[in-house]
Amino acid sequence: MSRIGIKPITLASTVEVKVEGGSVSVKGPLGQLGWELADGIDVTINEGAIQVGRRGNAPRVKALHGLTRVELANLVEGVTKGFERTLELTGVGYRAQVQGQSLTLNVGFAHPVTLSVPEGVQASVEKQTMISVKGIDKRLVTQTAANIRRVRPPDVYKQKGIRYAGEVLIKKAGKAGKK
Repeated sequence: MSRIGIKPITLASTVEVKVEGGSVSVKGPLGQLGWELADGIDVTINEGAIQVGRRGNAPRVKALHGLTRVELANLVEGVTKGFERTLELTGVGYRAQVQGQSLTLNVGFAHPVTLSVPEGVQASVEKQTMISVKGIDKRLVTQTAANIRRVRPPDVYKQKGIRYAGEVLIKKAGKAGKK
């Protein structure tokens, strides 16, 4: 058995879970999310907890057992607390602005870079060099943060760029000159 897949997911009193056919829908105070179940995966709700089970021991079903449990746990956490990723802009003149659903970055290029923020995700800027990406869908929040970071990844030589908050970069030494 999967060590992760057999763990039950505890539900708060504010969370409502429905299993209909091959899909699971989770509704909470922050919104509603859903997940399509793969063939061979069963979900049951018992006494305020979700239990994920599997039919058979095929390698694909065994792999999806733990994955389904983690995805359902992310749905429950998303509709109760939400997810947040914070990005830091490091460099002279680097700054960010949010205008509606678009994010404008000045990160050392000759022109500002404008990114659109997808529905279900809120981006906010604190101190012009800190970008906060929030939402209830973990996949969407982390992918949006990765797309922002991809505009100017951190440079290991000059330590400039867009990095996740708390990300540690090891500074590399430049070329050694002739002696």
